[in-house]
Amino acid sequence: MILRHLRGKRVLLRVDFNYPFEHRIAATIPTIQALLARGARVVLISHLDTEGASLIAAEHHISARKAFHLDFAAKALKKRFKDLVYICGRIRRPPRDFFSKHPARLFLLDNLRLDPGEEHNDARYARTLASWGDYYINEAFSVSHRKHASVVGIPRLLPSSFGGVMRREIQQLSRLFHPKHPFLVVVGGKKYSTKEPLVNAFLKNADAIFLGGVLANTFLQQRGFMVGRSEIDRHPIPRSVLWHKKIVLPKDVLVRHRGARKHIAVDEIQSTDTICDIGPHTEDALRRMTKNARTILWNGTLGVCEKGFCDGTRHLAKAVGKSKAHAVAGGGDTVAAIRALKLEKNFNFISTGGGAMLEFLAKCTLPGIAAIEAKKSGSHVF
Repeated sequence: MILRHLRGKRVLLRVDFNYPFEHRIAATIPTIQALLARGARVVLISHLDTEGASLIAAEHHISARKAFHLDFAAKALKKRFKDLVYICGRIRRPPRDFFSKHPARLFLLDNLRLDPGEEHNDARYARTLASWGDYYINEAFSVSHRKHASVVGIPRLLPSSFGGVMRREIQQLSRLFHPKHPFLVVVGGKKYSTKEPLVNAFLKNADAIFLGGVLANTFLQQRGFMVGRSEIDRHPIPRSVLWHKKIVLPKDVLVRHRGARKHIAVDEIQSTDTICDIGPHTEDALRRMTKNARTILWNGTLGVCEKGFCDGTRHLAKAVGKSKAHAVAGGGDTVAAIRALKLEKNFNFISTGGGAMLEFLAKCTLPGIAAIEAKKSGSHVF
C-alpha cells in the first residue's frame, strides 16, 4: 500500500476550492488534517473558474481580475491552519532550498488556471506542478471529469492515489447503479444538453424522472406548449425521450404576468408569461412521489433560485427529509440552495460534483479516476 510512510514527504493534494466554496473547502479539511497528522507536508492545488471569480468579486466589491486569485481560500484555511503558507501568482517550480527554508507543513498554490497549460493538459505544466510533491492525491471529484494537467497529467509523473472525498463519492454514487425501487430521479437546472446523458442513462432503471427548471420549459415547448418568455434550451430532444412514459413534467407553474405573480396550469401559459417555478399542484405530486420512493437522485434546482424563486426547491428538499428513501443530491446550484435552506440533514449524501457527478453517473468513470487506475496505484490513503 503506497503512502503509508508520509513523515517528511510532500503530498500534492488536488482539491477544489471553487463555487460553492464553503461546502468544498469543508469537505477537504479532514483529509488535510489526516495527512498533517501523519507527518506529511501538504501542498494544496486548486483552480477557480471565471464564474466563481465573478461571485467573489460581486460579494467583496473587488475587480474580477483580483478575485481570480485564491486569497479567499487562503483566508478561510488560515482560520483552521495558522501556519498556512500561501504562494500567490503564477505557479513556478519551487527553488531547491524552498522547503528547507520553510518550517511550515501546509502550502497553498494560487489558481491553477492562471496558466493556460492547466486546461490544455500541457506536459510542461504538469511537470511544474509535480515538482512540488513526492506523491499525488486526487481529492477533487468535482473536477475529475476534466482532462486537465492537475487531474490527468500529474498521475503519469508521481505515485498517485484517491483521497477520502474521492473514495466516498465513488462509493456513494455507485450505489445508484443498483438502486432500490421505486427510484425517483429529479433533474432541474438550465441546460438539457448537459443533462441529456444522465436522463438517457436513467431512463433504463429509474421509475420516474421529474424535470424542472429550464429543462421542463424545454420539454414543454417541444411538446407543443406555449412557454412565453421563459428561458429554454434549443437543443433538440429525440421523440423517444421527449414522449417517454417515465418523463414527468410540471402540471402547473408560477409565472410572472405583467409584473404580477400567479399560479397557472401549463396549458394556460400566455406569450407574455415567464415561468419562474413549479406550482402547488406539482409540489403535491412531487411530495407523493418522494414519499413512495426508496431511492432519490436530485440534480438541479426547480425554479430560478438566483432570483428568489426557490419555493419548489424548498418544498422538494423538505419532502425528501420526510421520505424514507436513500437520497443523494449534487450540482453546484442544488448544493448552494440546500445549504442556504439549511436542509443538508435531509440527504444521505451530497456530492461535491456537478458536471463530474453527471458524467460519472452516465459513464461509470471519469478521466481523473481512470488516470490513477491506469497506473494501478489507486491505493486508498484513508
